[in-house]
Amino acid sequence: MMCRSIALTDLELEISAVMAAGNNQPGKFQAKVVDVRSISHDVYRVELQLPRRRELSFHAGQYLSVNLPDADPCYFSIASSPSDQNIELHIQATPEWVSAQKVIDALTSGGDVTVELPHGKACLASVPTRPLLLVAAGTGFAQMKSLVDYLRETSYDQPVKLYWGVRRHEDMYLRALAQQWQDEWPRFTFLSVVGDDEDNDWAGHHDQLVRAVLASGMDWKNVEVHASGSPTMVYTLMDALVDAGLPEEAFFSDVLEYAPRS
Repeated sequence: MMCRSIALTDLELEISAVMAAGNNQPGKFQAKVVDVRSISHDVYRVELQLPRRRELSFHAGQYLSVNLPDADPCYFSIASSPSDQNIELHIQATPEWVSAQKVIDALTSGGDVTVELPHGKACLASVPTRPLLLVAAGTGFAQMKSLVDYLRETSYDQPVKLYWGVRRHEDMYLRALAQQWQDEWPRFTFLSVVGDDEDNDWAGHHDQLVRAVLASGMDWKNVEVHASGSPTMVYTLMDALVDAGLPEEAFFSDVLEYAPRS
């Protein structure tokens, strides 16, 4: 009942959790497109402005859907912190990827767009108590950016390691930002994993990313893992880490919800 309390002396308040993941009910909003810009050969950074932003709550690591007329919803991780005024997305789009290209075309045409949020349970509803391992493939980096931006606003003092796996160097579209986090935040370590071979299939690069994570030497019984990427990558990583000693309940990914194993 803090809104009805009167402080008699200086005090410090610590709120471990405001609302559990999944308790923020999704709602549809008309978002204004503030900016769409290319940040790599196939990735766009999108900035959206939502009405009554202070009334909208989401957790770091959640995602939204962009709902276009006569089309299925397209889902994208929110790349910004819950405290940011605008919503940031990283959308990978090429002419061959029809659904994503339609979204980019709609966003760049001006006007408003319908979005639904928040979605996802693989997020941070409160500051964790254990070290964090973040593993992203491709634009899975967007979800990790939201987590890092949120944690840097808190008093979180545990080690954070980010592994980012891509096929080619040019696919690591915000490498400079990840390096900046490492330079500015002593508890943060960034490790890039680049396949550097266009002829290799993506599954091979998944294995390379998983091998790099396993070689990190972390205490798998005392770490929380958040992974973002394809189902193949996520399940390969989860199986390997559980075999190495990670408790299954310490592994978080949206893949476990939208692509459960039968």
